[in-house]
Amino acid sequence: MSSLPTALFRRWGHSFEEDAPGAAAYRPEDYAFPRARGRGGIEFRPDGSFIEWAIGRGDAAQPIPGRWTDEGNGRLRILFDGDVHPAQTLEVLEVNDSILRLKQRRA
Repeated sequence: MSSLPTALFRRWGHSFEEDAPGAAAYRPEDYAFPRARGRGGIEFRPDGSFIEWAIGRGDAAQPIPGRWTDEGNGRLRILFDGDVHPAQTLEVLEVNDSILRLKQRRA
């Protein structure tokens, strides 16, 4: 059983307008984002699956599947299926129903 907040488990759009040095900002996918040419995102599911929503052809979202594991202290280890991307560690700096802030480190 994960001790992570249930607010984490949804699809999040990257709110790059709100990024700060060392912290990426995400909003729920139904958030009223400003217009942008393509907007990536991420999705955490309670079963341990993870999807990076990359910007694909024609600015359509392309799913890149992976898995997350809880390393404790708000740190999540992400492994992508098929070695599409290198593994990474995300640190949850803030999460609630309206925002997710993450610190990312390549592993």
